[in-house]
Amino acid sequence: MSDDLEKNRFSARASRYARVGANLSGVAAKMATSRFSNADAGVGAVALATALGGLKGPLMKVAQLMATIPEALPPKYAEELQKLQSDAPPMGAAFVRRRMMSELGADWQQKFKSFDLQPAAAASLGQVHRAVSLQGDSLACKLQYPDMKSAVEADLSQLSMLFSIHRRFDSAIDTREIYKEIGERIREELDYTREAKHAALYTEMLQNEPQVRVPNIFNDLSTGRLLSMQWLQGEKLLSFKNHSQDERNRIAVAMFKAWWVPFSRFGVIHGDPHLGNYTVFSEDGATQGINLLDYGCIRVFPPKFVAGVVDLYHGLLENDRARLVHAYETWGFKGLKNDLIDVLNVWAKFIYGPLLDDRVRTIADGVAPGQYGRAEAFQVHKALKEKGPVQVPREFVFMDRAAIGLGGVFLHLNAELNFFRLFNEAIADFSQDKVAQRQGAALLKVGLTP
Repeated sequence: MSDDLEKNRFSARASRYARVGANLSGVAAKMATSRFSNADAGVGAVALATALGGLKGPLMKVAQLMATIPEALPPKYAEELQKLQSDAPPMGAAFVRRRMMSELGADWQQKFKSFDLQPAAAASLGQVHRAVSLQGDSLACKLQYPDMKSAVEADLSQLSMLFSIHRRFDSAIDTREIYKEIGERIREELDYTREAKHAALYTEMLQNEPQVRVPNIFNDLSTGRLLSMQWLQGEKLLSFKNHSQDERNRIAVAMFKAWWVPFSRFGVIHGDPHLGNYTVFSEDGATQGINLLDYGCIRVFPPKFVAGVVDLYHGLLENDRARLVHAYETWGFKGLKNDLIDVLNVWAKFIYGPLLDDRVRTIADGVAPGQYGRAEAFQVHKALKEKGPVQVPREFVFMDRAAIGLGGVFLHLNAELNFFRLFNEAIADFSQDKVAQRQGAALLKVGLTP
């Protein structure tokens, strides 16, 4: 019965996908013929963002991602798409009962002491419900919307239209590998069994970092489309914007470790920098660190890619051009000529800038948050239009996205840290062989393959 319900729900949704496709086609046509002013672009961007957000599906995630790739879309469109958040209208109680029955059986309610049918949060692929286990554990139960596999495939076909917009606006960046990477990562996010293993992987990698909490997974109350995990009490990160500098710095250090320790030691990153994926926990009235809540978008890199990141850092620090070129080639950039290397170096110096500067500073170092990175992005984009296009390697997509997202958190907190020392602590005992050894052991322990 549940399969029929899901098919019916997807059929009802199909007309909405068609409308979005029409909107995207219209936007593409206008851009191709350059028939709109800045004001028209703003109106069209709002309409497009509204349509995408109303889909309550993976295309909304894709739109958010596109907005984080510098110059991938016109500025007004990127600004509107960045506003899309995972707060779509929740599904009703009757829907939740049917979905829970399809995942845990007709007696599903007997497996909980309590289960709130009203969601605590709604996201693009599912919604979260508070519950209490029979043993009294506070739970966050993430329940996937029906037929998301078909929805993802439909949305990925729409993504080709988004990239068509990109190509008609500007062809400086070859987006073929970006498309492949986004598709693979979003398909992985549908597998909650895999996400449970990702959470276990982060528990393993961050076991010596008390400033970062990872929720325990309740496998007996989880399936491929239902993930029951420990409810970690915390407050929204942005609610700390006006707290003391010391508190904000402590949160920022925890964020830094949550990201760089897994990457530099195990070759793993959390690829979704959405602020809703973190909360701040306190003990005895004092801010301690962060709760890392979502593990759907996790990227495991080949150890040689991590070596390329470290090589690029040392190449910039020591002005070693040969090492820089080697790093880019390790990442997968092909056919690089000197002028394109110079262009890539502009962006690399921006991303790595705080890590190269041995002093306490903010991430933007005096640049207004709204202008952070814009000058560099404009300079790079202008050069790529003349010398490109450049095909962005697949591995680079979520690495760059996560780095920009992490920088955004530091901007929001206005943290003042010595990023140079934090980074050098993270890579102090780095070697490619050590990363390979740690990664292989950790993945094996939680039942994942590289």
